[in-house]
Amino acid sequence: MASHSEVAYTTADGNDYAAHEATYEGFLKLVKYGTITVALIVALMAIFLT
Repeated sequence: MASHSEVAYTTADGNDYAAHEATYEGFLKLVKYGTITVALIVALMAIFLT
């Protein structure tokens, strides 16, 4: 059977965790500001198109 004593992703070569965290932070900002923008557009449509 395989040895499960080591976690593979922490020992993999070329694993750039800092870049991963930066990409995830960028994704969270995109989702946050995208959601705010869509909510603002919907609110403005409700005000001006009714």
